[in-house]
Amino acid sequence: MVAIAALLFATVLQILPAVLAGGRPAITLIELLPGLSMAFEVEPLGMIFALVASSLWIITSLYAIGYMRGANESKQTRFHACFAVALFSVMGIAFAENMFTLFIFYEVLTLSTYPLVAHKGNREAQQGARTYLVLLLGTSIGFQLVAIVATWWLAGSLSFTEGGIMEGHVSHALGGLLLLLYIYGIGKAALMPFHRWLPAAMVAPTPVSALLHAVAVVKAGVFTVLKVSTYIFGQDYLRELWSADLLMTIAAFSLLSASLVALQKDNLKARLAYSTVSQLSYITLGAMLAHELAAIGGSMHIVMHAFGKITLFFCAGAIYVASKKTNVSEMDGLGRRMPFTMGAYLLGALAVIGVPPMGGLWSKWHLVLGAADSGQLLMVLVIMLSTLLNIVYLLRPAVRAFLMPPKEGESRGVREAPLLCVVPLCITALGCMALFLAADPLRTMLGGIFGN
Repeated sequence: MVAIAALLFATVLQILPAVLAGGRPAITLIELLPGLSMAFEVEPLGMIFALVASSLWIITSLYAIGYMRGANESKQTRFHACFAVALFSVMGIAFAENMFTLFIFYEVLTLSTYPLVAHKGNREAQQGARTYLVLLLGTSIGFQLVAIVATWWLAGSLSFTEGGIMEGHVSHALGGLLLLLYIYGIGKAALMPFHRWLPAAMVAPTPVSALLHAVAVVKAGVFTVLKVSTYIFGQDYLRELWSADLLMTIAAFSLLSASLVALQKDNLKARLAYSTVSQLSYITLGAMLAHELAAIGGSMHIVMHAFGKITLFFCAGAIYVASKKTNVSEMDGLGRRMPFTMGAYLLGALAVIGVPPMGGLWSKWHLVLGAADSGQLLMVLVIMLSTLLNIVYLLRPAVRAFLMPPKEGESRGVREAPLLCVVPLCITALGCMALFLAADPLRTMLGGIFGN
């Protein structure tokens, strides 16, 4: 699996120079009807998503091997096979030329990750997997597919086009309804109230949690939100829609309320799950602001959050493998026994919070600038308040691990997890710092899309 991941990453790198030079490599496999085809095109936003997913797949594959062996998990062959299908479907989403192609691979991603969520096979896993499947398929078929068919019928095309395809074909009143259908149809973005699948999926092994939260599923969701808002609606058209402000308000509510729920969760993976619900709402909020800087910030947050959150989940898994501890209240003094793991956790937490020298600073900075320049001062306050909440619920495990004395006998015999668990989390933690210095090329690529 590691070799396949490396080969995929090398393939993506081969395409990168053409995109940086302004090209958009494209291929059409089949045209089913006029304006309805299975086609692929590589544009900057998709290239960024593909680079993140393919590079993190290599690291996640290494981690998955160490975790599955260290935790003595069963059915490892099926696990790795589904893992591979999921990542290949992400490449189809990243390089889709139109909404029809994206939708096909979006559904393949849901179906291929279902067995991963249900991997343990117990009652809790089966129930969590059912919630996962019902909500994701229900929203995509019940809402997103309806919006796609309506768009093709009204606009005559589903191709991702600069400036969007709606203007002149769809009234603003109907466009507002279609926007609601699209955004809530993209259930992987976990916008409330269709977010319950994400905490429910935490019954899966930790490598799957990392896949769901950082590499594939949720990132495919918010990536689709950005593609739809930018290339189907277009920012000028989006600003005129009645539902854009409504969705912005819902995103702000999701952002804060999920942070408050995370504060109450003692289970570390549950805390991180609700953190993800909150962090995804930053990206949806950035898209609905329909402002160049906010859209750049939301796009950058896909990258910054991916590295930060995968680090946190890797650490949660390493803690479980080494100590069998799953709750924040059990982590007193753990930093003395697992300094690399808890040090990486601290760096990942700072990246998600968005403080220097972590890359997360730049995505939140652009979101704040975009909200302020749009006159949405309330949204600026929401982002700032949420960041304060991030500090409380993400740093508490690190504080307990490093500053609290271990409870009598609890940490005796605990040591770092196997190398295949620890090395990947150290790499992604360092990646969080590297992104602080690498933000300018990323912003330059995105500026070509959003006209800034």
